[in-house]
Amino acid sequence: MALDRARYLLSQSHADEPSVDGRRRRGQDSRARIVQAMLDLVREGHVSPSAELVAARADVGLRTVFRHFKDLESLYREMSGVIEAELLALAETPFKATSWRERVLELVERRGWAYERIAPFKHASEVHRHQSPTLALDNAKFVAGARDILRRELPASLADDRDLFEAIDLLLSFDAWRRLRRDQQLGPRDATEVLQMSIQTLLRQAERG
Repeated sequence: MALDRARYLLSQSHADEPSVDGRRRRGQDSRARIVQAMLDLVREGHVSPSAELVAARADVGLRTVFRHFKDLESLYREMSGVIEAELLALAETPFKATSWRERVLELVERRGWAYERIAPFKHASEVHRHQSPTLALDNAKFVAGARDILRRELPASLADDRDLFEAIDLLLSFDAWRRLRRDQQLGPRDATEVLQMSIQTLLRQAERG
């Protein structure tokens, strides 16, 4: 009897596997749709999309959104992961330039390209950063990583020049790019040229001094 009972339970377990796998796949699909909905809404300019709006765009119930993500902080974490992957791919792309000076100027073009892609997400993150540990940490990592890249490309003598380094780092920041693009209404090409000219001027002054 015990052996027959064991065989019965085993057969039922195997019978339930397709159902379990189906639920898991549906859950994964819902999660992916929710994350994509969040990304799409932010990309369209919704700096603070509500859970209701995310649910409507993902075509899932509001309860499903909260089941996968207990709060919006979890959604921000998923969104940050996608953004980080894009920036990492850019950071790992080899430079075209060969000299350090040309690579520093190429950084302007590379940052400009990246900033154009992530601008909606940066705008959204700045709105929520004060109340989101995830966004605050991601911003700190972004700034630190950008500074490390600049320090790596500059000659040691210039990288150790605090005033010069901080000035160039400022010119390569998202804040400088946003000011030129949004407030001064320059196109990407013109914004790039203004920043490159400014950095070249700083480098020439530093080398003469």
